[in-house]
Amino acid sequence: MPADEKRLKVLFLCTGNSCRSQMAEGWARALKADIIEPYSAGTKPHEVDPLAVKVMAEVGVDLSNQKSKSIESLKDIRFDYVITLCDDANETCPFFPGAVKTVHVGFDDPPGLARAAATEEEALAIYRRVRDEIMVFVEEMPDHLPDMHE
Repeated sequence: MPADEKRLKVLFLCTGNSCRSQMAEGWARALKADIIEPYSAGTKPHEVDPLAVKVMAEVGVDLSNQKSKSIESLKDIRFDYVITLCDDANETCPFFPGAVKTVHVGFDDPPGLARAAATEEEALAIYRRVRDEIMVFVEEMPDHLPDMHE
């Protein structure tokens, strides 16, 4: 059996596919490539957030070649899990055919919180916090998600 057939296909879904879902995909590629085939998409895709790219580069995860994708662009992939990372994506998550399990794990919105930051360094601190929270979540995969470990 090819290695890809053994790995779980996981879609990280957020509204813009510009920050949180990109970070999650990057972490999954860096930390769990042996067991997870990660994807990310957005319900309303935007450009990848440059501050997300910057804070991920600080920890050795390169998002600079990532592109924001729509769910529609991944319609032919049969996912094992769809993990929504923001409330909007959770509320507007489309139906996926097959035995897809949908799980919501919400994280703060770095761009939204950073609007109140007085400096770029204050904004980056917000991005770093969320980056690190997403890393912990991905590190614990697949054991902490329902039925992923069966």
